[in-house]
Amino acid sequence: MEQAIIEGVRLFNTRHYFEAHEALEAVWLQTTGPRKTFLHGVIQVAAAFHHHSRRNAAGFRSLLEKGSSKLEPFGAEVEGIDVPDFMAQLQVWLEHLNEPSLPAPPLPQIRFVTEPQRG
Repeated sequence: MEQAIIEGVRLFNTRHYFEAHEALEAVWLQTTGPRKTFLHGVIQVAAAFHHHSRRNAAGFRSLLEKGSSKLEPFGAEVEGIDVPDFMAQLQVWLEHLNEPSLPAPPLPQIRFVTEPQRG
């Protein structure tokens, strides 16, 4: 597994969303096909939570919806990431957008299917 992806996930999970976006974008710029679409979705979700942390509701909604839509078609595992788990967490946030009076759910975490080896 690529170190830049592992680092991007680590940054996302520690709420460094902008930095996660940057780390993942370095890989995204050099790839094609379905992998590019998947990474773009994760990047958009990271950017969405960056907007959320800065209280930019419009940017948060737009990027969360776009990123989630890109991730929907993917199966159980991509780049070692547990996609169904991540999508379930994002779905709760999408529902929260329609019911903002409810308490915000926990911030999402990207989980790997198996723990990656760090280089």
